[in-house]
Amino acid sequence: MEIDYAAIEAERVSIRERYISENRPPSSARGLHHFALISSDVERTIRFYHDLLEFPLTEIFENRDYKGSNHFFFDIGNGNLLAFFDLPGLDLGPYQEVLGGLHHIAISVERPTWERLRGKLDAAGVPYQVESGASIYFLDPDGARLELLADPLGEMYGTRVM
Repeated sequence: MEIDYAAIEAERVSIRERYISENRPPSSARGLHHFALISSDVERTIRFYHDLLEFPLTEIFENRDYKGSNHFFFDIGNGNLLAFFDLPGLDLGPYQEVLGGLHHIAISVERPTWERLRGKLDAAGVPYQVESGASIYFLDPDGARLELLADPLGEMYGTRVM
């Protein structure tokens, strides 16, 4: 299948012209409360996010929708949380990227923190890929793709996105 890049760019320009405005209305949302993922091993997930990535565990309690399941949260800064469910007894299989599903979670960190966490990923033997000198892509223990981004919130590779 041949990709028509000119048509893709024309559509991008059309969308930008129709939807993006200097005078955009405020969002109806207050912010991201939490983003929820599945964990196959609570302790391993806590060691990875709390110890390795330095996202403090803030709470753990029983999932109200599934008896015996844990719902636990990590502070990812700016009043945002990353949450997990463990859902014991369900054979969910390995993580998969699917159309309409999660591609990756990008978390902004300051450059010195980015460098320190990169060193910790090296020391822990976690494989990763660096892109544009500002992004580190890697997988969590269950296969979810994460990105540590050294750009400030609201910016992406020097472009203002917010």
